[in-house]
Amino acid sequence: MDKDKIFNNTFLLRFGVAVIFLSHSLHGILTGNDVNDFGNLFLNKIGFSPFGVFLAWSVVLSQIVTSILLIANKALKVSCLINIVILIFGIITVHFSEGWYVVGAGRNGMEFSFILIIVLFTILLSAKKTIRLKIT
Repeated sequence: MDKDKIFNNTFLLRFGVAVIFLSHSLHGILTGNDVNDFGNLFLNKIGFSPFGVFLAWSVVLSQIVTSILLIANKALKVSCLINIVILIFGIITVHFSEGWYVVGAGRNGMEFSFILIIVLFTILLSAKKTIRLKIT
């Protein structure tokens, strides 16, 4: 593993956002039925039945995999896009109705998801282009 490729100018952003996604996902797995409950008691009830549990586990597992990829500085574009989509759906289904603020002037709002999306876009835009088109 080439540490120069991992510890570049986006390492702190990649590491920080990966820690947030990992802690959120692993907490859901390690604290009992949080993932299943989210699928059954929330996602299924807002219209995703019978796929709520499948979707909940898909989100959790994808965030674990993409967190590892973000730290390793691999597949950044795909990892960022997957998490941006997850966060946008989280805003739509959960946070938007709660307003902007997570704490203080409100509760459970979308400001935290917003800044995570901005961080992911920053990483995405900083990712080296892997495909170069030659126009002649």
